[in-house]
This record gives sequence, C-alpha cells and structure tokens, in this order.
Amino acid sequence: MKKGILVVDDDQAVCNMLEKFLSKKGYQVITALSGEEGIKKVEEERPHMVLLDIKMPDIDGVETLKRIREIDKETGIVMITAVKDDEVGKRCIELGAYDYITKPLNLEYLENVLIVKLLG
Repeated sequence: MKKGILVVDDDQAVCNMLEKFLSKKGYQVITALSGEEGIKKVEEERPHMVLLDIKMPDIDGVETLKRIREIDKETGIVMITAVKDDEVGKRCIELGAYDYITKPLNLEYLENVLIVKLLG
C-alpha cells in the first residue's frame, strides 16, 4: 500500500470520489467531513498527505491548515477549493501548504502532485 492520504471535505460526494480514485491508485485513504475531524485524524493516523478543502462550516481550511502544522510540520498539504482566490492560495502556501488547486478537480494533475510530494 502506498502512503496514507487524508481527505478533508465537508462534501461527502467529494470525499467518496477522491477515496475511490486514490484507492484504485493504491493509496490508503482516510476521510473526514470537517476541519475538527480532520485535525483529530491527523493526530491519530499521521497521514503523509492531506487534501484539505478551504470552505467548510465548522473551521475553515486555512485554520485547519494552521492547526495541522502545529501537530506535524512534515505532512504534505494540498488545499482544494471551489472558489479561486489567489490571495487565499498565497496565504495557504505561506502557512505551509504544498499546493492549491481548484474544483472541479483535475485528477491527473492531483495525482502528479501527490507523486512528486510523496516521492520527493
């Protein structure tokens, strides 16, 4: 099994789609439907990568990113959003995100990002 990936998105359909796609590629996938749940799973599971939605109802992805960085500075984090906002994207990179991508997701690009980060 390839290294573990945590998908944090409040949209169950997005979690299911990414879990199915990544599992077929041989990755171990964990999902969380909120920022708080994602933070708990980072503490418990220590995934190598986190795919993190920015717009979520409890705590947003930017705050979740900050809190994940307090727990683990090495985990690769890719921010995902439906609304392209270059300022938010820049801020996420400054806070330690590896990349910032928009929905609808280009799965080929996402897979390339994961390969580069996980193997790099």
